[in-house]
Amino acid sequence: MAKPVIGILTWREGHSFKEPGYFRSLVKEGQKLGATVFIFSHKDAFPDKKQVRGYVPLEKGGWTHRTFPWPDVVIDRCRTAQDGYREFRKQKHFIYANNTFTNKMSATRLFTNNENLIKWIPATVDYSLDNLTRMFKKHTILYIKPGNGTGGKSIVKVSKTKDGYRLLGRTRGYGRRNLLFKDISSLGNWLNRWVQQERIRKGSFMIQQGLDLELIPGHVSDMRLLIQKNENGNWEVTGEGMRIGGVNNPTSNLHGGGRAASVADVLHKRFGVKKTEEIVAECRELAHGIVSAIEKQYGSMLEFGLDIGIDTRGRVWLIEVNPKPGRELFKKMGRSDLYVRAIRRPIQYAMHLKEESVKE
Repeated sequence: MAKPVIGILTWREGHSFKEPGYFRSLVKEGQKLGATVFIFSHKDAFPDKKQVRGYVPLEKGGWTHRTFPWPDVVIDRCRTAQDGYREFRKQKHFIYANNTFTNKMSATRLFTNNENLIKWIPATVDYSLDNLTRMFKKHTILYIKPGNGTGGKSIVKVSKTKDGYRLLGRTRGYGRRNLLFKDISSLGNWLNRWVQQERIRKGSFMIQQGLDLELIPGHVSDMRLLIQKNENGNWEVTGEGMRIGGVNNPTSNLHGGGRAASVADVLHKRFGVKKTEEIVAECRELAHGIVSAIEKQYGSMLEFGLDIGIDTRGRVWLIEVNPKPGRELFKKMGRSDLYVRAIRRPIQYAMHLKEESVKE
């Protein structure tokens, strides 16, 4: 049988890619698995010739390109939409390992309307001053976040205190905001400017019930769980780890200054071994329920990174679902075995899809 040809669709500017280290690893692991793997953008595909201008890494750094045959399977890793990408994606030139997903607000509505998932979903509404006032009548902590953001950017945490409203935020450039407002009117005026300045691709903002995630006093923490299709096409949890935010940081994201830790390091100290095992089992149950609901609505998928909050009482909450997740957490935890497995699985699943297409 001929080598499977797998293309990784992504953003490209010249010979520059958004995730060069990850793409190098994908090509390398693909070669070990017996596949031909290359990186390309939608501008590099020539459907009339059934050829692609693909990029592969050079041994001493940098990238080179050459002409590749039409890929058997394509993994869409495009996290930054360039002009023409969405139109190209709709044309369905390839067998894709992952269908297109949706924005955070639509995803939250999908999960909220699922009776099997609702217990894990924090209250979430569209951003408006009226909704801000209503939500503060029920909750003492709120998050205002973009419906199409990533990496903890443009997120604001607001806590209701005896002195007013304490705001912690991060701009798109990871600039910090630490402010105190005496009343909800002044807070609302500031937030109205914020959501305009921080909008991403005309996206809207949402308000989400805040959670007490200070398992370590003074630090927000959450779990990142990676669930992927394996070589047989079945969903399997690859691994999980904890992210611990810096002091006065509204999120735990690694890009925003957070650090990685094992689940045991954080949860054992707070809840003990038995309760930690129950929490992890519940998080895995949540992950399988989420991917099942998504595939019923949007079709076959490849992998998801779930940000899961475990509050100070040990209750599990879904914070966010990322269809194109990073996996650096495992490396920062010192778990190179999980990191390699997380790299290999997308290639293994793409190879599985190739085999299935041949059988048809």
